[in-house]
Amino acid sequence: MPRIAIRRRIATAAVLCALVAVPACTEQPVEEVGGAGPSQEPRHECPDGEPLAETLSNDAAWQMCWQVEPQRGLVLTDIRYTPPGREPVRIAVSLSLAQLEVPYDSGERLTEDLTDAGFGGTAMQTLGETECVGERIATAVPNIGDGTHGSSPTREVLCSEVRDAGLAYRLQDDGEVTAARRTDLTLTTISKVGWYEYLNTYTFGADGSIRPSLGATGDLSPVDYTDHDHGSAVGPGDTDHAASHSHNAVWRVHWALGGRGGLAVEQYDADPTGRAGPESPILAGRLTPLTEPSTARWTDRRWWRVLAPDRRNADNHPISYQIDLGGTDGFTFVRDQERHGAETGYDIAFTNADECEVFAVANRGACGDGVLDYVADGADEPLDDVVSWVAVGYHHVPRDEDQSPMEMHWQGFTMTPRGLLAQRPDVPAGREDLNGRPQDAEY
Repeated sequence: MPRIAIRRRIATAAVLCALVAVPACTEQPVEEVGGAGPSQEPRHECPDGEPLAETLSNDAAWQMCWQVEPQRGLVLTDIRYTPPGREPVRIAVSLSLAQLEVPYDSGERLTEDLTDAGFGGTAMQTLGETECVGERIATAVPNIGDGTHGSSPTREVLCSEVRDAGLAYRLQDDGEVTAARRTDLTLTTISKVGWYEYLNTYTFGADGSIRPSLGATGDLSPVDYTDHDHGSAVGPGDTDHAASHSHNAVWRVHWALGGRGGLAVEQYDADPTGRAGPESPILAGRLTPLTEPSTARWTDRRWWRVLAPDRRNADNHPISYQIDLGGTDGFTFVRDQERHGAETGYDIAFTNADECEVFAVANRGACGDGVLDYVADGADEPLDDVVSWVAVGYHHVPRDEDQSPMEMHWQGFTMTPRGLLAQRPDVPAGREDLNGRPQDAEY
């Protein structure tokens, strides 16, 4: 049975900590989860939203707050991961979409869906049993703006599901198999903008990983048909060319990593050296510090990490999260092309947190129109209170099977712990001492 609001009958310790002020709920120093340095974090409370908590297959847990905003739709705040048997670590201050631009190849249409229409309000859809086989959670969603005017009906708009995520690990050693499956927590809302319906989804893994993703379904625009050069035939013969278009999404991640501020950014690259060893080519890997606000493009064997240099795990490694883009159709926002030039796009950008800097483009306020302005304005400031702007594009060339309704297509990226702990969060019995090079290796 679906429940309303904050799921009060889940009496886990995580929820109790989010709702009551008791000494046992105070977040412990980061060294308790494998790092060093006292945490300055307050108790997990949700003054501007509603708490969520879920324990997964390996007894790891996620806690966070959520709310629905008129433009950004689902916004997650105060996101914490609790490894099995450990204290919670605050991973992110906030996480949300920051813009979705949809330019059509014909040049005849451009929308900036978050700032033009919004993912909240009446665009946010009420969920039923088919859309959500998990728990449907309700909240008040204003029909107009922030609810100052009009009504704010309580509707079931958030789907919370614990899903079987498949095999977590398997190891065959001396004839014995050690294996386990895992579950993930998936949070989803659906927003209808024009002819498209978007699934705004966040998947939180038992291993501490986070995967934001955007799914698109609905229908092809009935008013955007063009010629062979700018679309694809979906009617009989070489007729009815539905216009190709892009879904250019940017997510905003305001990091915490056990505290607020004191963070740094590095870019990893592994490049061929042109030399070879006895059995394979030699690659040289390196981490390059990004010390000021900046943008970067993805290429093969490249990823980024946000780290807390002064908060360390039990191996004395800085705790960090790795950002992997995977597949993306790189893009430059149309506004950015007009204001800054055609070659000013980015796949990821890093800035310092500023409450005025909300949208990746078409931002409103005195702090700039978008990410490129934020980077330029902060160019002389060292990165410290880090925000990642992650851009993932999907170029949609319509196909016959898109009619109708359209099969779901997805885009997104992954954030994975790197050194949050000294070992995996759920070390199987008998493997606790395997940390570094095995002492009895037969090699």
